[in-house]
Amino acid sequence: MSCLSERPDVVLASRNRKKSGEIAALLAPHGIEVLCVGDLGDLPDIVEDGHTFGENAAKKASETAKLLSRWTLGEDSGLMLDALGGAPGIYSARYSGKDATDETNNAKLLAELSDVPEKKRGAQYVCNVALADPRGEIRLQIEATCRGRITTTARGTHGFGYDPYFLIPEYHRTFGELPAVVKQQLSHRARAFARLIPKLVKLFREE
Repeated sequence: MSCLSERPDVVLASRNRKKSGEIAALLAPHGIEVLCVGDLGDLPDIVEDGHTFGENAAKKASETAKLLSRWTLGEDSGLMLDALGGAPGIYSARYSGKDATDETNNAKLLAELSDVPEKKRGAQYVCNVALADPRGEIRLQIEATCRGRITTTARGTHGFGYDPYFLIPEYHRTFGELPAVVKQQLSHRARAFARLIPKLVKLFREE
């Protein structure tokens, strides 16, 4: 797909720098610049009170777009464990409480899975992305998943969140071990944006 003749930008309604960097890398080849909401002033946090990834992504996109009057991407993603009935799900980022960190979230996850054998640690990452126009209307929304398994120990230092424990069986490596260029082809986020980008470029050309 060719780049846009003029370089448009979209705001990412997230203060997560690592997530912002991943998304910027996915959109850069198509001539679209990603601006992190944290660089655009002292904006209020959007309360993620939806019941699904889609509801949270749409709310973040719509409310931020209205505040800034700019095209905005809302992204909500997380990890779902088969053995835990889909948990932590939409609570992935705050699984271990209000002051959760990657370390405390992973510690709680491992504790919850302590009696679960490795072959039954099936999991999937989910990513939902919504695009709102400057009026806050949702114009595009995509969801994608990536299947894997949770390891018993951390492997690798790449990525963030649960990545060092999320094993891709076909590669025998976790997201923490795989180079960024490989993760950009395999991940739930990469798959969602692979479906979103053609529609996004088409929409921007029409606008």
